[in-house]
Amino acid sequence: MITEKQKQILSILADAEFHSGTELAQVLGISRSAIWKYLTSLGELGLSYKAVQGKGYRLDKPLHFLSSAAIYSHLSEAAKSLITALEIYDQLLSTNTYLSEQAQKNPQSGLICLAEHQTLGKGRRGRQWVSPFGSNIYLSVLWCFQQGPSHISGLSLVMGVAVIRALREYGIENIGLKWPNDIFWQAKKLGGILIEVSGETSGPCCAVIGLGLNLALSAQVGESITQPWTDLESVVGASLIARNKLVASLLNHMLIILNDFEQSGLQPYLDEWRSYDCLKYQPITLQLGSQQINGVLQGIDDNGLLLLQHADGRVQGFASGEVSFNPETHESAS
Repeated sequence: MITEKQKQILSILADAEFHSGTELAQVLGISRSAIWKYLTSLGELGLSYKAVQGKGYRLDKPLHFLSSAAIYSHLSEAAKSLITALEIYDQLLSTNTYLSEQAQKNPQSGLICLAEHQTLGKGRRGRQWVSPFGSNIYLSVLWCFQQGPSHISGLSLVMGVAVIRALREYGIENIGLKWPNDIFWQAKKLGGILIEVSGETSGPCCAVIGLGLNLALSAQVGESITQPWTDLESVVGASLIARNKLVASLLNHMLIILNDFEQSGLQPYLDEWRSYDCLKYQPITLQLGSQQINGVLQGIDDNGLLLLQHADGRVQGFASGEVSFNPETHESAS
């Protein structure tokens, strides 16, 4: 767990300016050698810093801590009315894991969880989501539905629409969706959505909607990511997006769509999702279990199924699978 001393050091260094070891030691009431030990542990949080003799220590990038007060100040009244609780943690295994546990104890719509750092952040198919401290957005929302899981099959698609709507408020162009739930910018992954559902097959169910969004991801931390990626800092500049305001923008759109989805379903969002489809008419590979299927993506049908055109011209719909593509081919074709 993140210790109180680590958090104190990070609070001082958050401005990314130099602070001397003597200053840090005096403020924290510990020795300079203890300060050094705490600083060397920052690598475990995905943070890097510089040490310059005569100047002291500074983080490579400033930190902007999550704040419930700051988030609430940017929420719409409609979104506020749908929130049961908004919880922020310094560190969790993952925000999805935490809310999945809460769903078993006391399922209720509108419970929101954010974390500064995830030690076991979740991606699709058991992959780990790289989650350095204070750098990105790790957000999960718990929502309960009266109908069973089969009735919310398009949920990941409409949540993708919500995220794109929020990001477009910042004037971001060339942003799109890769079926079923990845956010892309110019053929590079910017974020992803992971939905985990619990409940009876034909009865009420609860969904935990997790969003990981790269805001400021260092090249060093990004080395462990196995596909082309980008972050919002690279897309629009570090100073143009305030982290807490962005969280509020995301919730403003996600919560309203969640509240309407059980009645409206996927239909009202189909055309909009299709307008964001960044792989339509591109050659792709669909990984379905141990089987690989090559073809040309033809978008989605009215039920949200992926439409794949085989070499013989036959078009087939798929409800699941992992889509991969060649970014160089995609960029040259777009």
